[in-house]
Amino acid sequence: MDKTMLPRHIGIIMDGNGRWAKKRLLPRTAGHVQGAKAFRKCLRHCIDLGIEYVTFYAFSTENWKRPQDEVNAIMKLFSDYLDEGLDMYEDDVVMRFIGDMTALNDELRAKIDKMQSETAGNHGTVCNIAVNYGGRDDILHAAKVLIKDGADPDKLDETAFSERLYTAGQPDVDLIIRPSGEQRISNFLIWQAAYAEYVFMGVLWPDFTESDLDAAIEEFAKRNRRFGGV
Repeated sequence: MDKTMLPRHIGIIMDGNGRWAKKRLLPRTAGHVQGAKAFRKCLRHCIDLGIEYVTFYAFSTENWKRPQDEVNAIMKLFSDYLDEGLDMYEDDVVMRFIGDMTALNDELRAKIDKMQSETAGNHGTVCNIAVNYGGRDDILHAAKVLIKDGADPDKLDETAFSERLYTAGQPDVDLIIRPSGEQRISNFLIWQAAYAEYVFMGVLWPDFTESDLDAAIEEFAKRNRRFGGV
């Protein structure tokens, strides 16, 4: 793979856990467990490829509508990952969590703060995990921060707005991958994806492999990105 053709920032909508479990007559929680394994493999491959930024859509602002036992199982997986994720430090990964963390319990927030703090000095791949995240909420959050900062409307520009988003300091997403066969963005990185390339894939997320990631990146490399030019 030509390294010069790699996207700087990849966004991944981890979709299809429930359907994966249903096909196997398993509880939906089993799909999330398998999906967590796919996440680890995908992040590892992004690190090996030298991807600078990758954002995983793990739990949206709308996912609270799911059955309570499923929500509890997802939160337990987050907690377990935070406990077990120490080995990621060896890869020089910078772990970031984006979204409204106030809805999470104190123990989970403390673990998130600890992981972010202990990896902040690393210099490798930046891994964003979007938890209680929504693109509209991200934009609304940035607008509220601008108001609190007393921003002058006449001097407001896209750069100033981007600096108030949850992804402040990071480049816009270049490639968004959605497995599972669905073809929508589901409120993911709305502002940041203004010029993103989309690759929709039929594979369910728990079955997503390194080869699928390679295929999506190869498709991205074929695209002619003109950004409104010719």
